[in-house]
Amino acid sequence: MRVDDFDFELPEANIALRPAIPRDSAKLLVVNQQSGSLNDQIVRDLADFLLPGDALVFNDTRVIPAQLEGVRKRGDFTANIGATLHMRIATDSWQAFVRGAKKLKIGETVDFGDTEFLAEVTEKGEAGEVTFQFNCDGPDLDLALIKWGHIPLPPYIALKRGEDEQDRIDYQTIYAREDGAVAAPTAGLHFTEDMFDRIEAKGVSRHFVTLHVGAGTFLPVKVDDTDDHKMHAETGAVSEQTAEALNKVRKSGGRIVAVGTTSLRLLESATSDDGQVQPWSGATDIFITPGYRFKAVDALMTNFHLPRSTLFMLVSAFAGTQTMKDAYSYAVASGYRFYSYGDSSLLLPDPVASTFSAAL
Repeated sequence: MRVDDFDFELPEANIALRPAIPRDSAKLLVVNQQSGSLNDQIVRDLADFLLPGDALVFNDTRVIPAQLEGVRKRGDFTANIGATLHMRIATDSWQAFVRGAKKLKIGETVDFGDTEFLAEVTEKGEAGEVTFQFNCDGPDLDLALIKWGHIPLPPYIALKRGEDEQDRIDYQTIYAREDGAVAAPTAGLHFTEDMFDRIEAKGVSRHFVTLHVGAGTFLPVKVDDTDDHKMHAETGAVSEQTAEALNKVRKSGGRIVAVGTTSLRLLESATSDDGQVQPWSGATDIFITPGYRFKAVDALMTNFHLPRSTLFMLVSAFAGTQTMKDAYSYAVASGYRFYSYGDSSLLLPDPVASTFSAAL
């Protein structure tokens, strides 16, 4: 497929630089997957569109301060570099996207923290990817990142303003618990304890999986054809307990509702062709485009994504390309806020969406 097929006009005025306050006051566009009908709602009313027996699946990864600024030294010469860690490959090593990577040499040391926090370049890949081995490991490395690192805000926010302390709160879900992400699972940023109470009262179960979102989620698609694009891998896990619980939900007639594309991608990676969710751990580079047959997920809550992005391709695969183009056109015209701190959408299968459409 042509990448141009997933392009659309997005005015800068629709790009959110700060989240809605409170979190659950963001707008929610409810989209009927087949008919394309659209309903304007509020995120806090999500439970009204769920049924007893449904299951919400959240990504409980926690964003770490993975943006580093460092200095490389070669003799008397020094130069500044910027690194965004995106995948941990050992207790003391990370792969990173680096500004100025071409000038780095294998074996060279980069100072990321006043000579206290150093890293050696052990490998170089394509497109600015570098492997760093740090002078500390395990929990000590985690503490060093907290001290010297910055929250890696998406480029479309970082280009317009700097990171501040509020971002350390805003750019984290209230249920985050597994350190390792360098980007937030943004659909989950809308949830509050009050929403959890309403969801529980509706008879909807909550389940957690872990996918450590990498910086590759921000990378533009640079090819003309989707067949030529390679996704960067991200690591994650689905526990045996969660797999069993979700299979029971399906067996009893409930729907699996993924909160965010990261939860969806992980569930689809962990599900066999017969629709059984399996315990799973490892790296996934699954790339979902129109024509993909979904095995695990029945409905999807997700924020609004970039033009020509792999995530817009995913939602187009889930609900139909024309349906999503129409929905995004409506969202732009209606003042919906896009991207990580923006509003959200709920992509529902026909029968339930039609029922609620008639009732509204």
